[in-house]
Amino acid sequence: MAHTYTDLLYHCVFSTKERRPLIDSDLWPELTRVIGGIIRDRKGRLLECNGMPDHVHLLAAFHPTISVADMLQAIKAGSTNWVHSLPGQRAFSWQKNYSCFTVGIGNKNAVVNYIRRQQARHQKATFEVEFIELLQRAGTPYNPQHVFG
Repeated sequence: MAHTYTDLLYHCVFSTKERRPLIDSDLWPELTRVIGGIIRDRKGRLLECNGMPDHVHLLAAFHPTISVADMLQAIKAGSTNWVHSLPGQRAFSWQKNYSCFTVGIGNKNAVVNYIRRQQARHQKATFEVEFIELLQRAGTPYNPQHVFG
């Protein structure tokens, strides 16, 4: 084979510090553009980005030479720096931790739709309920006492 081919898809979820509602509707379009640029600068692709005022969901393809931890650190640091450059946004920051799940190519469209429907989803379920469902669906072991502590 003359070339290496990968399509490493990840569904990442991360929150604002203390889950404060700091991402208003005016911020979303540009925040999405900034996150997409950070991923592109590292040879990846942002496929979908959406969320609520206190958390973000994104579906992205990461280049195989970039670890998930390095990519998320770059996304969080870069987007925080950008938000801080805006008037009145110095209080903005992300939580230290994140969750990231691999997505099979056959599930790509379902995850895109899931992320696009965040506002409707959160009319019926809290972030806590949604997050536990994500962990369970992915088969990720977790201790309920430490998930939100």
